[in-house]
Amino acid sequence: MHKPQSVKALERFGRVRLSESFFMRDFLYSEIAAVNGFANIPDDPDLAIAAGTALCENLLEPLQARFGRISVRSSYRSPEVNRFGNEHDLNCSINEKNFAGHIWDRRDAEGRMGATACVIINAAIPYYERTGDWEAIAWYVHDHLPYHDMEFFPHYAAFNLQWREAPTRSIYSFIPPRRGRLTKPGLPNWEGRHEGAYAGLLEEIG
Repeated sequence: MHKPQSVKALERFGRVRLSESFFMRDFLYSEIAAVNGFANIPDDPDLAIAAGTALCENLLEPLQARFGRISVRSSYRSPEVNRFGNEHDLNCSINEKNFAGHIWDRRDAEGRMGATACVIINAAIPYYERTGDWEAIAWYVHDHLPYHDMEFFPHYAAFNLQWREAPTRSIYSFIPPRRGRLTKPGLPNWEGRHEGAYAGLLEEIG
């Protein structure tokens, strides 16, 4: 598939169904692009579709099946959009670190395909706002889904959920007071099951 060069072509691209519940259009909106007039469109649509399909089928669909509707806060960024965000301190890492992350249409340095979406579990918002417990979400995903990386943020416990070939499976939080690395390969808490960490969340949500 060629990079969309017209409104009709972009419309067709946006209609590409990545999974049962998600379409490419769901992942293309960017405030950086909207405010600055950038076209947030992949240079390699086929790679973006393949990576986005894996993200949706392996992570977003199972998450939504368990917890109900999830909201996508941000997701795909073109290299142009991500570079601008990095250069203007808009919470974007350098492009090379975001290849196979928010930049779906580039493979990472190891040649792995990947994709990231920043999502919110709507049903978990009341639990998080009452308890401040974001780790319940993190450990549930860690125990049940083939994610590569998660990063948690204070507002509504939104988190970057990343799929990648040959995943590492690590979790980081920007939420005080537990800001920092929750787990990664080599840490004692990485192995095994963590049901006790998310039992309260599941009981509240049902």
